[in-house]
Amino acid sequence: MTIRLSAAALPSLSETVPVPGYTRGDLSAGILHFGVGNFHRAHQAVYLDALFSTGCDHDWAIVGAGVMAGDVAMREALASQDWLTTVVDQSAEVSRAHVTGAMIDILPIADTEAIIERLADPAIRIVSLTVTEGGYFVDARGHFDPAHPAIAADGRSPSAPNTVFGLIAAGLQRRKAARLEPFTVMSCDNIPHNGVVAREAVSGVAGLWDAEFGAWIAQNVAFPNGMVDRITPATGERERALLKRDFGIEDAWPVFCEDFCQWVLEDTFSAGRPALEAVGVQFVRDVTPFEIMKIRILNGGHAVIAYPAGLLDIHFVHEAMAHPLIAAFLDKVEREEIIPMVPPVPETDLDWYFGEIKRRFANPKIGDTVRRLCLDGSNRQPKFIVTTIADRLKAGADVTGLALESALWCRYCAGTTESGKVIEPNDPNWDRLVPIALKAKNEPGVWLEQDAVYGEVARSEAFRARFAHALKALWADGTEAVLKRYLAGTL
Repeated sequence: MTIRLSAAALPSLSETVPVPGYTRGDLSAGILHFGVGNFHRAHQAVYLDALFSTGCDHDWAIVGAGVMAGDVAMREALASQDWLTTVVDQSAEVSRAHVTGAMIDILPIADTEAIIERLADPAIRIVSLTVTEGGYFVDARGHFDPAHPAIAADGRSPSAPNTVFGLIAAGLQRRKAARLEPFTVMSCDNIPHNGVVAREAVSGVAGLWDAEFGAWIAQNVAFPNGMVDRITPATGERERALLKRDFGIEDAWPVFCEDFCQWVLEDTFSAGRPALEAVGVQFVRDVTPFEIMKIRILNGGHAVIAYPAGLLDIHFVHEAMAHPLIAAFLDKVEREEIIPMVPPVPETDLDWYFGEIKRRFANPKIGDTVRRLCLDGSNRQPKFIVTTIADRLKAGADVTGLALESALWCRYCAGTTESGKVIEPNDPNWDRLVPIALKAKNEPGVWLEQDAVYGEVARSEAFRARFAHALKALWADGTEAVLKRYLAGTL
């Protein structure tokens, strides 16, 4: 017998799994969150649920918002179960489910006036967002792009913007007019200095309407940088079926995630914040060392294993880690090229951290897919891999392993695995990447002409030579043969 998740079902569910340890009717919204997806519900919402269970800060509940068509299905699913979510934490040895209740509503999707009105509500003191690494409208130099068509459209329609950043600016404009203190804008996306990037986007849109207003936002609104970490795969029928089988819960959109969770956040807020330090959030003066550690070791590590696994038709990440050549490739590249470029991190042993990364990648319970790791390389490679290459080149250090990683990405973007299987589009720029990757088979240098990805790195003769050699070897001899040569030091 299974129980359908709902507020009314919580007493019955509490006999088998933990449920919110507070009266949800006592909650009121203090946070408006854009982009209610799996990561948000496994991360920020989990921390807040734990905080509310201590009896504290019940005026910091979450109300969701969204502007994308895909947000509609999430809203419908969560509305059908009173905004509750079942989160399943999975280690390799055990799975534990619990029901969270920190979210109390999601506004009608893309309802401009409803969203701006809620943003102007003085009860909303934090606006958080998870809109993916590629959702910040940045140009080839990594800065906000006011010429992007969606941003340009917002610039022409200050009363009815359609982007997240236009809506946030409009909410701040309304609060300023009403002489209300501004809310904090808190990015929870996996990009370096996400607060700085979010500030550029919000003040940039506002500046298209009124230059002084844009400057006011930049000077008066808090945009804390934060480092977030939890591997959270997509939800499918497999996860719904596992939840029913193992825990007897029917949830329209459960979240399965690893047992590891981390959030490091700069303590800079415009209008107060919940006491998240009580439930494990680490507040720091400068998040930069933690960002670099995570982005280079974890996210860079994901990229290192993703493309050889994709080319070898490996489906799950834990299966990639079970492949001896891929696991050894990860270990060698991390220890010899990536970790040496990570500055010291307060109270953190980098060898321990990398050990945790390998444990997490190898967790068979997660069901994380290689295809997800391969996704959106054109946005991820510059942040997760190319920055490390650039630092090594400046130091005059070897880049053989990272050049091979880049060549593996190029080979993957040619659109077929080594067995001849067609790779379905897996990047917003896929239609552009495939012909370049195919041309690079004979002219490797054309791949490096993507300035938005490689920038100055592409002008390094050392990197160009290493990349060209690796790519030609991959086409001639295949992934496994090339990995063996790299591991033997003969590539």
